[in-house]
Amino acid sequence: MDLPTAAGLALGSLADAALGDPRRRHPVAGFGQAAAPLERRVWRDDRATGAAYWAVCVGTVTALGTAADRSTRSRPLTRAALTALVTWSVLGGTSLGRAGTTMAGHLTADDLPAARAHLSSLAGRDPSSLGEAELVRATVESVAENTSDAAVAPLVWGAVAGLPGLVAYRAVNTLDAMVGYRSDRYLRFGWASARADDVANWLPARLTAALTVAVAPLVGGSAGGALRIWRRDGAAHPSPNSGRCEAAAAGALGIRLGGRNVYGTRVEERPTMGDGAPPVRADVARAVALSRAVWTASAALAVLTRLLARPRR
Repeated sequence: MDLPTAAGLALGSLADAALGDPRRRHPVAGFGQAAAPLERRVWRDDRATGAAYWAVCVGTVTALGTAADRSTRSRPLTRAALTALVTWSVLGGTSLGRAGTTMAGHLTADDLPAARAHLSSLAGRDPSSLGEAELVRATVESVAENTSDAAVAPLVWGAVAGLPGLVAYRAVNTLDAMVGYRSDRYLRFGWASARADDVANWLPARLTAALTVAVAPLVGGSAGGALRIWRRDGAAHPSPNSGRCEAAAAGALGIRLGGRNVYGTRVEERPTMGDGAPPVRADVARAVALSRAVWTASAALAVLTRLLARPRR
């Protein structure tokens, strides 16, 4: 039984549920602020340099997490408190839900300019020409996909590896957001960051889909629909992970996701997931409720995993 880590995961999850992300001096933002100038300094248009950049950034953070893990093994209260602080810092489930709720408010008020301006907090799509239907779809898809990235995945890695797992996952995911997307500048340099994020999210994305099946009835959704659409449509998405989360959510909510997405000058035609009608305003709140239920279940599972784990010496 690893009670200090389990307690820290529980307390950090409760802090995120109650408070959302830390508002000032956010450690994840600090990591990004440190990694960005290093990227500008070392950038070369090749995979090897990008892989070395990834290794330095993630390796440094993981080493710090490992040092903290080792130094607190004989101090359970310190270990629990530090794990709680780090868990709170790397989770983003509540902030994701708040962003979705804010979007729903703008749409309910028929304030499309505010809704378009707010979309950047949820998705990287070009919002300039999006109407209500596309803003709704972008929000529901983002909430479904990011439930894994923002909450389930860090909890999985915290359950598996404690403090080092928490900080290493968030570093991997942050680097993917910074340099992992496809563009002329980062196609090769960001290759390692993008692939590492795919690997780190493989299990959490599938756990997210499985938990979506399990908790769907709690929010008025369909467990059978979630399972069927996940199995049928999840692999059709260009991402090896996002499609599982989106397909399960589409099935649970009885809606249809996918379609044309515009990212600056890049246009993607995403496959259809689900058999229902396209999502409407009310489905944003349903997606947020489903996301909250999924990541709450994942927090309970993470705590249980640490309680059942054998303590390390």
